[in-house]
Amino acid sequence: MITIENITYTVDQQILLDNVSIQFEPGKLNLILGPNGAGKSTLIKAIGNQIQPLQGKIYYNTKNIKTCSHLELAKQRAVLSQNIELTFPLKVWEVVMMGRYPHFTDTPHTKDQTACEEAMRFFDVWDMADRNYTSLSGGEKQRVNFARVMAQIWYPSADYRYLLLDEPLTFLDVHYQFQLMHQLLDLLQDPKLVVIGVVHDLNLAAKFAHQIVLLHKGKVLACGKREVALSKQNIKTAYQLEPTIYNENGNYYLFF
Repeated sequence: MITIENITYTVDQQILLDNVSIQFEPGKLNLILGPNGAGKSTLIKAIGNQIQPLQGKIYYNTKNIKTCSHLELAKQRAVLSQNIELTFPLKVWEVVMMGRYPHFTDTPHTKDQTACEEAMRFFDVWDMADRNYTSLSGGEKQRVNFARVMAQIWYPSADYRYLLLDEPLTFLDVHYQFQLMHQLLDLLQDPKLVVIGVVHDLNLAAKFAHQIVLLHKGKVLACGKREVALSKQNIKTAYQLEPTIYNENGNYYLFF
């Protein structure tokens, strides 16, 4: 469980998050939507403790993240950021092993190697383990980075694990977008895994998300299931577009 209580974040007197309060439950796919500038990436960074809100509190389960050390957080919380640049000619398996750095000091243990291999197989990048990371396409790099962040928190434990994804569908073609969403649902079979992602595709969110948070001008415009968050009025307010909504037989599509 992640609980956010009344967080506000400003830059140069510009309010990017305005008194935001939400709960993200484990075992569910939580997706954050909103137009450009709505505060989506800022919210993910605040949840991941990458930035410090001006006010408010964020709890991982019952623990205020301000009381957690960086190492403690790194062992239970993994973050896929928007922009990932690596200029060194590392092999793919070396990039994935970076996810295990919080768990060893000098040399990876067998447990770390196993976590990397299993994560790479899960995200279909094991066959490129010895390739130069810089030679990969954008989509291949993105899948490698899925394996890296998931390797960081690969093993279930008595504590909660937290996976934060900032625009994870970037660079992926349609096939891999759908594959990733199904893989996240597979990972969420662990009832102690909390997954929060920022996406732009409203229809993908409507198809896969258990909870949708719709942001608008730094505030929570709506939060809940797709029929609640992605109502015609909410879409019109957030995006200045009026959709036609098809909602029948378990299907929910937005047409513009």
